[in-house]
Amino acid sequence: MESFADLDRLIGAVPFAIVNDLRTIDTGRGSEALYRDKLPQLLTSLAHRARVASIEASSAIEGVVVDDRARAAEIVSGRATTLHTRSEQELAGYRAALDYLYQEQWQPMNTGLVLHLHRLLFGYTAVSGGAFKDTDNIVVDRLPDGTRVKRFTPVSARQTPHHVDELVQRYRTATAANRHHPALLVGLFALDLLTIHPFPDGNGRIARALTNALLQDVGYEVTRYVSLETSVARSADAYYAALLASTHGWHDGAHDPWPWLRDFTRTLASSYEELATLTSSARSGGSKQDRVRTHVLEHAASTFKISDVRAALPGVSDPTIRLALAQLRAEGLVEVDGAGRSATWKRLSRS
Repeated sequence: MESFADLDRLIGAVPFAIVNDLRTIDTGRGSEALYRDKLPQLLTSLAHRARVASIEASSAIEGVVVDDRARAAEIVSGRATTLHTRSEQELAGYRAALDYLYQEQWQPMNTGLVLHLHRLLFGYTAVSGGAFKDTDNIVVDRLPDGTRVKRFTPVSARQTPHHVDELVQRYRTATAANRHHPALLVGLFALDLLTIHPFPDGNGRIARALTNALLQDVGYEVTRYVSLETSVARSADAYYAALLASTHGWHDGAHDPWPWLRDFTRTLASSYEELATLTSSARSGGSKQDRVRTHVLEHAASTFKISDVRAALPGVSDPTIRLALAQLRAEGLVEVDGAGRSATWKRLSRS
């Protein structure tokens, strides 16, 4: 039974930990207009970075990886004229699906959109995308010793079209009713789509791409600027554990959605916190070297590389980063091990 069958019973009482995350999410949403007005160039740069990171991270979660970074960048940018491997083809496919959603012409949400995204995802492969599964499937985990264990049993192939149609209609009805927090409704949509598991392959990527689009559609645009997929990839074990916990009893309407929604809202709240960090130095009017200094001393990991700082501070050049690090080193606040691109920097404790 889908989560939307009885929303008042299922999510009528929100746990306190999730209330706190929703408060962070709504506060972050309220700041987005300020960022768009005051920091348009920074947001453009962040959007480009997030798009690339989302394509690579969501694909990598499913084992679709192009090890050559230059080659991956060529594919993500659309400059690759030929695609040599299945991973390259699927990376290009996820780019096509995500870019279609970013055009903002996909509304309204319907079953045809779900099928079209799947068609785009596998559009560069020999696999025929854009059709629901025609045989029943199960979702399995592979243990470290190679043993496979069943995670859950999805909806049957025969019932899949009905379940997807019903999910889409119930989601649209619930969103229009405005009785429950829209972020929770998006999270429930993703949970149900993953549990229905409508395709032989690509279910996770389709669910994550739609999550971005649905959040933006209800006004939570952080996924334009901070890659939600990257956050999921960083904590993939927690993501899958939460999904497993919330699928138990789903077919009987006896499942607990809160493990999944707790992980979902925490990830979304963290994205807003990251966006606030990325914009804080720019809003304060500090120089680019000041932005590097603040990031290294207050936000960066204790051990980092110049590439990490570059990724965290779009628009700041490598020479500027090196100048700021040289000053911090002279002050005894950081030290470096190695030279060139492989150099590793370490933040020292301040006495």
